[in-house]
Amino acid sequence: MLFYPKFVKVLTLNDAAPMIAIQEKSLALQVRPDFPILHQQIQDSPLVYLDSAATSQKPTQVLEALQAYYERDNANVHRGVHTLSGRATDAYEGARDKVAAFVNAASRQEIVYTRNASEGINLVAYSWGLNTLKAGDEIILTVMEHHSNLIPWQLVAQKTGAVLKFVELDENQAFDLEQYKTLVNDRTKLVSVVHVSNTLGCVNPVEEIIAIAHQYNAKVLIDACQSIPHMPIDVQAMDCDWLVASGHKMCAPTGIGFLYGKLDLMRDMPPFLGVVR
Repeated sequence: MLFYPKFVKVLTLNDAAPMIAIQEKSLALQVRPDFPILHQQIQDSPLVYLDSAATSQKPTQVLEALQAYYERDNANVHRGVHTLSGRATDAYEGARDKVAAFVNAASRQEIVYTRNASEGINLVAYSWGLNTLKAGDEIILTVMEHHSNLIPWQLVAQKTGAVLKFVELDENQAFDLEQYKTLVNDRTKLVSVVHVSNTLGCVNPVEEIIAIAHQYNAKVLIDACQSIPHMPIDVQAMDCDWLVASGHKMCAPTGIGFLYGKLDLMRDMPPFLGVVR
């Protein structure tokens, strides 16, 4: 028997190949009531929101969790011994465990909260990049990168003398894997690449990209902003060195994201910021 998403049902006729019958109520209609912002009229029509790649709307479950926290548990995390601080800290660290499990990190210590993916990339650029890269080292990006995965490396290259190289697009407007193979060499120290392009929609072959980079002892950072809301991410199977994501693209509140990094790498990276009050 084959298994399909809950919004379809499987019919079999005398052990013949399964047939899929779409139920009258689609998945979209099932979840739409969970998003209060969609319960409004725009120009006399129900709001249809098609910009989730930029930022997703928030379901009732998220809004209620936020309200419950501010009504019941609001307190400084890790800064107090009173009941509210204890509950806030437990929730904060419990969320770290959930994120670690969500991407199959080997340790909860491999998850660092950030304001967004941009801050995660900057954290790696300014902590690892400025303290590791030197003149003549090479950083490989692609021409499809978001500015968040371009400008930090331009600044690091200016400060360190590292050289930027760019993977072009092939005839199908996708990552040119063959050209990439010609760019990677013993001078390559970092490959930083988007998993799914927010402009082209192509899914880059990150497992192969990472394996090739590791043959030359280069580190790899994956921008998973557009992939992680739509497909399973297993950082151990992928074997990336860092991975970043933003919560606001996957139904979470604005102003939260995370950086995953292999534990040994993270322990060797000097602090990026001092104490934040």
